[in-house]
Amino acid sequence: MRRNKKPKLAVWKFASCDGCQLSLLDCEDELLAVAGELEVANFPEASRAVAKGPYDLSLVEGSVTTPHDAERIHHVRRASKFLVAIGACATAGGIQALRNFREVKEFVALVYPTPAYVATLNKSTPIADHVFVDFELRGCPISKHQLLEVISAFLHGRKPNTPPHSVCLECKQRGTVCVMVARGTPCLGPATHAGCGALCPAYQRGCYGCFGPKETPNTAALARGWSRLGTTEPDLVRAFRGFNAYAEPFRRESIAHEQT
Repeated sequence: MRRNKKPKLAVWKFASCDGCQLSLLDCEDELLAVAGELEVANFPEASRAVAKGPYDLSLVEGSVTTPHDAERIHHVRRASKFLVAIGACATAGGIQALRNFREVKEFVALVYPTPAYVATLNKSTPIADHVFVDFELRGCPISKHQLLEVISAFLHGRKPNTPPHSVCLECKQRGTVCVMVARGTPCLGPATHAGCGALCPAYQRGCYGCFGPKETPNTAALARGWSRLGTTEPDLVRAFRGFNAYAEPFRRESIAHEQT
């Protein structure tokens, strides 16, 4: 009897730091189980061996920032039956999306001695702005546990079960005292998607919004709460312009506090 072939997994890199790809390698013992169920066909971060597509599951890290990548993502989409965008860069443009708020040519002229040789787009944009994405997994970097859940869901033909709630619930789950209430520390936790395990509040720091805006974030109310703590308008702009600066709720709120 002929055995069924394993589904092919491909991991792709666009403009990013590779941190989300490393989250897959950080699975360690779990990675052996993943390798047992999937053929890792294209993963340059882990191996030079490349198997031809099409691929059953593609994990795409990074944002689209160059004309070449704007074309390449369409090739990836055509070669992939199921495509998952992983990380803040792939889902919201990443930290490099800070360029979207200014004229990119000014940055290029300041950094490079010969700007004419730099081929770049005016904006850093998420993968979903260019092709259809089957699922988005947020985080900077992503949670390896959520990544394993997404892969498991794919293998079993079901929808991934990732939490829709905010970091605040994670604070409650681990018994962490609210840093805003108890210490007056500004925190993006009420508007940020869960996934990190409330890491920063556990060390008495405010959340930096690494996992991007939750499904129904009330950023305006949160900004008013920060203002009552003494946060200035420029500080509010900087707070919402972090790893997920161009995610719509954070982008809109940061613009609302820009001084004209």
